[in-house]
Amino acid sequence: MVSQGGYGIKTVIDTNILYAGLNSNRGASYQVLKAIMKKRVQPVMSVALLFEYEDVLKRNSRQLGLSYSDTDDLLDAMCSLCSLHKIHYLWRPFLSDPKDDHVLELAVASGAKSITTFNVKDFSGADKFGIRLLSPMALLEEIKWEL
Repeated sequence: MVSQGGYGIKTVIDTNILYAGLNSNRGASYQVLKAIMKKRVQPVMSVALLFEYEDVLKRNSRQLGLSYSDTDDLLDAMCSLCSLHKIHYLWRPFLSDPKDDHVLELAVASGAKSITTFNVKDFSGADKFGIRLLSPMALLEEIKWEL
């Protein structure tokens, strides 16, 4: 499953994966971030998801050891590697946690076939839109990433 433009799998990276990858360099989430930098995974992004990333990372900047400037630089780099999409339709509420609806909407609008997340139960029903839910490890297995 390889997308166009030399990138690997196109997926929505849920905020919890970005946070976990920045919080520890020992887990699968960190390896997902490395795979993004090496263009083996192409994250899809919307303005709403970018703002969510920024909010969570800046709110937890001390724990992550990042300054606000570091966070801005990181998000700039992430944006340069992502595929930006507008969401043209809204069917809210659909998920059990309405705060996650924009993530599902982004996956559908972008044509991504998956959402990479730890919170699989929060996206119950995503399969009705042809969206698979992947853990970071499952994503790495799909791209045959060596840990």
